[in-house]
Amino acid sequence: MPWLFCVNQLLIADEPTTALDVTVQKEIILLLKSLQIKYEMSILFISHDLNLVKHLADKVFVMKTGKIIEFGINKKLFENPQKSYTKGLLFARPSIEKRLKILPTINDYKKGNFNEKIITLKEKHKILYSKSPILEIIDLEKKFFKQNVLFNKKIYFHAIKSFSFKLYEGETLGLVGESGCGKSTLGRAIIYLDPPTSGKIFYNSRLINKNDFDKSNNLRKEIQFIFQDPHSSMHPFKTIGNSIMEVLKVHNILTDKKDRIKKVYDLIKKVGLSKIHFNSHPHELSGGQKQRAIIARAIATNPKIIICDECVASLDISIQAKILNLLNDLKEELNLSYIFISHDLSIVKYMSDRIMVMKSGKLIEFEESDLLYNNPKNNYTKKLISSII
Repeated sequence: MPWLFCVNQLLIADEPTTALDVTVQKEIILLLKSLQIKYEMSILFISHDLNLVKHLADKVFVMKTGKIIEFGINKKLFENPQKSYTKGLLFARPSIEKRLKILPTINDYKKGNFNEKIITLKEKHKILYSKSPILEIIDLEKKFFKQNVLFNKKIYFHAIKSFSFKLYEGETLGLVGESGCGKSTLGRAIIYLDPPTSGKIFYNSRLINKNDFDKSNNLRKEIQFIFQDPHSSMHPFKTIGNSIMEVLKVHNILTDKKDRIKKVYDLIKKVGLSKIHFNSHPHELSGGQKQRAIIARAIATNPKIIICDECVASLDISIQAKILNLLNDLKEELNLSYIFISHDLSIVKYMSDRIMVMKSGKLIEFEESDLLYNNPKNNYTKKLISSII
């Protein structure tokens, strides 16, 4: 940390834990606290994560559209907020203790008509797991090779080790683990963006390989990917409409340009964007709008499976809730199956039917989401859950 070479009276920490897993996040918070005491400095901690703010801050500013709308002592502000916007932010926090069909948003608070509908997974799972899996991974491995010129031999890093699981039609399968454990590598290997070194992948009971993704009429239509950073996932000089229409062209979906334009407008509307966003560029959209555009592009091919890689990591609580609600709505409407990758175990618990826990490339625990959260068997899983702030 280069800023430690000078004596600081004020440290501005701007979203320092946004992309970190819960264990590293906790370590960073403890580090900041210890450095604050050691160097007797003040910290301006900027975050969209209310739980972090609650555990770290002495005083809290709440900001909206460039203005500070509320300010108070931490405990007092969280227990008795005065402004409706602050109340809405607290209202929108997802509960770990209960599973709601729809997550509340700030708009729901403003309307005052939100109806909590608690759901259970037991009956759903009886139907879900009575069918054959739509995707089956058997002993998948991924090694990264590097040539050691000095000794003229190959050195490899074993990123994924004998990984096996089944994904069922209509299921959301969660994947959690610390940063660098191989979650994103596994997702890319499944769709051959970064081909696996060994192992078998079955889609609808048919063994697939790299050639299935290379053909013009290929599996990339069936299995889509939502990447972690929506901004870098889109061409900066292409409009949102053209970016989505490009997918239709590549996969030969519709032949007439007018039909494709209509299809794109329908997709934009389906994900909650308006017609004006057709001609918008990525930099003109907010983080939540960009994520909606990426989702529109992903569902353009009418896929059966979508791999969601940290797709809400950088969004604030209310926008995050809207995107998660959108994903669940699309799942029911289009009969989708998700592999939901995240370092945030509380979000994965809400979204998933079952959860896979990954450590150093290995699957170390695999269980129905509520059971895993309430009664983890592995010490590493216990550590992840206990690290949730």
